[in-house]
Amino acid sequence: MGEKKYDIESTSTALPNKGKKKLFVIGPGIVLAATGIGAGDLVTSIVAGAEFGMALVWAVIIGAFLKFAVTEGVGRWTLATGQTIIEGWRSLGKWTMGYFFVYVSLFGLIYGAAIATACGLMMYTMFPIMPVWAWAILHSVLGFTLIWFSRYRVFERIIVVLIGIMVIGVLGSAIMLLPNLSTIPLEAFVPSVPDGSVSRIFAIIGGLGGTMALAAYGYWVRAKGWRDKSMVPTMRLDASIAYIVTGIFCISMMLISSQFLYGSGLSFAGVEGMQEFLNLYGEKFGSSAQLVLNIGFWAATFTSLLGSWNGIPYLFADFVRVLKQKNANKSKESNLISEKDPAYRAFLAWLTFPSMLLLLFKQPVAIILLYGVLGSLFLPFLAVTLLILLNSKQIAPEYRNRFGHNSILVFIFLLFISLGVISFL
Repeated sequence: MGEKKYDIESTSTALPNKGKKKLFVIGPGIVLAATGIGAGDLVTSIVAGAEFGMALVWAVIIGAFLKFAVTEGVGRWTLATGQTIIEGWRSLGKWTMGYFFVYVSLFGLIYGAAIATACGLMMYTMFPIMPVWAWAILHSVLGFTLIWFSRYRVFERIIVVLIGIMVIGVLGSAIMLLPNLSTIPLEAFVPSVPDGSVSRIFAIIGGLGGTMALAAYGYWVRAKGWRDKSMVPTMRLDASIAYIVTGIFCISMMLISSQFLYGSGLSFAGVEGMQEFLNLYGEKFGSSAQLVLNIGFWAATFTSLLGSWNGIPYLFADFVRVLKQKNANKSKESNLISEKDPAYRAFLAWLTFPSMLLLLFKQPVAIILLYGVLGSLFLPFLAVTLLILLNSKQIAPEYRNRFGHNSILVFIFLLFISLGVISFL
């Protein structure tokens, strides 16, 4: 495919030795799962379980599968062409760059507030020594500092530790409810749309596993040191594990929520709703179990904040690089993307500081749910552009889409357009 157009500064570039099991080199998928499992998944799963019980499990399964298909497409494009997804979009025309700029700017503002609020909400329920907005600002600034000064290897290790805490806290808590699995109706796995559930379905499928994180996956793949076509099978395994973990997490959250909130009449509308939910769990299993679950919630939200603070600025920095590329020197040095890039750091600051203004509205759950719906607006765009790129001559024939790939991407586009129309009727 010719000379590769870019590089990403990396401290982990060694490819696996021949015969080394793929599982031992998995890493970007863990970062992807940790990033995607956060504010959107946590709150939308709890709210869906509280309002509809386990009736929307099917939406989690479909959402995880669709997100895997899109992520695999991004990874395949990156490894098979040596181009970033931004470079791919640029090749499709200026409309893609315009859409991305408007979306990423708005997304950064709302998501920055949503994930910081979720972190603050989880910490406040454990330590109500200062308001949610203060905890949110503290987490946002902490994430900013860690990403500003750390490199990918350190960042990945922090993520691995936090996701371990999340698994112990949340999945361990769900296991406590295994005797109640017999109460889950088989209809929960069959697509249905209960009255008033369209917005929740939209948020579950749209927010599950992240949105911008899907596009950022290609940069984590490169930062890991996966640089050529030979890594496509490993990438697919890596991405599949990411969404298996994500799906299990969301179903676990829905199970816990449905057991304690469904039919209770409790309104999950703010800090009080989260506290009441945790208190109900504590009454059933004890204060220690309640604290473990709360810590698991916090780890889930903070990993999402760190992953987004690391990954999304890569997209913006690459966007700026590609815009300048027309008249710029295209040497390898000028195309280097790193966490020290001025555009990277500028967007890191955009995620962190302007979004703090939204915290003044003191509507934490509403902000988080708004993020979930906003995330749904990115998926049709990503699906359509991947549909074009992965069928183009820019990618080698053996890595182009097959009928199944194309069908899934068309389905994603039609699904989100349909849900969008229904939600406004």
